[in-house]
Amino acid sequence: MRIARFSSSGSDPRYGVVEGAPGEEEILVVSGDPLFSPLNPTGERVPLVDARLLAPVIPRSKVLGIGRNYVAHAEELGNEVPDEPLVFTVPNTSVAGPGDPLVVPAWAGEELHYEGELAVVIRRLCKDVPKERVAEVVYGYTVANDITARALQGPDKQWWRAKGADGFTPIGPWIETDLDPADVRIETRVGTGEDLEVVQDGRTSLMVHDIPSIIAHVSSAMTLLPGDVILTGTPAGVGPVRAGQRVEVEVEGIGVLSTTFTAPE
Repeated sequence: MRIARFSSSGSDPRYGVVEGAPGEEEILVVSGDPLFSPLNPTGERVPLVDARLLAPVIPRSKVLGIGRNYVAHAEELGNEVPDEPLVFTVPNTSVAGPGDPLVVPAWAGEELHYEGELAVVIRRLCKDVPKERVAEVVYGYTVANDITARALQGPDKQWWRAKGADGFTPIGPWIETDLDPADVRIETRVGTGEDLEVVQDGRTSLMVHDIPSIIAHVSSAMTLLPGDVILTGTPAGVGPVRAGQRVEVEVEGIGVLSTTFTAPE
């Protein structure tokens, strides 16, 4: 099931279930927030082409990232592979939606990088989750681009700006609740217009630490809340993106997340 957050005809954000064949999708509108109430269809349907998709969840609490979770990515940046998940925090103000433009900050320099990833959305309050019960606390999965000001990761130490600036965590286009994340393809494309080049092509089966291990690890130290988002790491192939380019991240079984990068006015 694809759960979207959207607006249409100037409406406030609403939620719905995306149904239909490609090119003919409609959003079946539901009342309330599906993370906190049962799905209750209102009967209204909105053609997907008439809707503006928003970030499918705005975490009330936190976004957690997992670094160096693919061997080839760690090696391409000259880093060692961590023995346990390398966790960093990102503020919820960094979250952006599908199609939202990102103004490239002047302080990011020449090394603003894309990082296509699979993201996990947490279903309920949980702590000390054993690996065999992780499926009980996962609401679904979405696509993420963990945008990184690479040159600032070292000087900033805590990566508060290098990964946590406004708009640096686009997610979307929706949450897919029926996905086996063990071996899905992650592909990132970069370019201008319709001329996009594949720059990342990996599979989640290559993760060093799989999703049950990640959630068990982070929940051993902190309570996870409904709507928390966990970024699971990026495959090899990261690189710079410039103003005027568009980045598409596609995760098999979910869909495509697109972000356009613009120059400051």
